[in-house]
Amino acid sequence: MSLIPSIFGGRRSNIFDPFSLDVWDPFQGFPFNGSSIANVPSSARETNAIAGARVDWKETPEAHVFKADVPGLKKEEAKVEVEDDRVLLISGERSREEEHKDDQWHRIERSCGKFMRKFRLPENAKLDQIKAAMEDGVLTVTVPKQQEKKPEIKSIQISA
Repeated sequence: MSLIPSIFGGRRSNIFDPFSLDVWDPFQGFPFNGSSIANVPSSARETNAIAGARVDWKETPEAHVFKADVPGLKKEEAKVEVEDDRVLLISGERSREEEHKDDQWHRIERSCGKFMRKFRLPENAKLDQIKAAMEDGVLTVTVPKQQEKKPEIKSIQISA
C-alpha cells in the first residue's frame, strides 16, 4: 500500500513532474484570522503561469508540427517567433481574472501569468514559411521542411 495517496489526500498528481500545477497545499482548509486561504487577494495567489505549457512535436514527411495546450488563451495573448540560430519561441500570457469587491472566491486552480517554450529547429526547416493557428485551446505551429536533394547520378562511359 502506497503512502503517497494518504499524504496527498487521494488526489491524482504527479509528484515527479516539476511543472505539475496540482501541488499539495499543507495549509489548505485552515482558517487564518476568520478567513480561509482561498480568500487571499489574487495578487498574493498569482502563480507563475502555465509554466508547463505542454507541447507535442511531431515530424511528418512534409513538416515539423508543434501543438501546445494553452486552454483559455486568446490568439492575441500568444506569440510565435524564430530567434537567431533557428530557435522557435512559443510564448504568451494569461491575465488574471478581474476581481469585483462583491466576489467571494472558494477555489482558484487556473493559473495566470507568462509562459515560454523554446525549440531548436533542424537544418531542413523552412523558416520563412512557418504558420501558426489556434483552435479549441490548442496552438498549432507548422514548420515546413525542405525537400532533401537527391544526388544526381551521371553515368560515365568507361573507355578501353
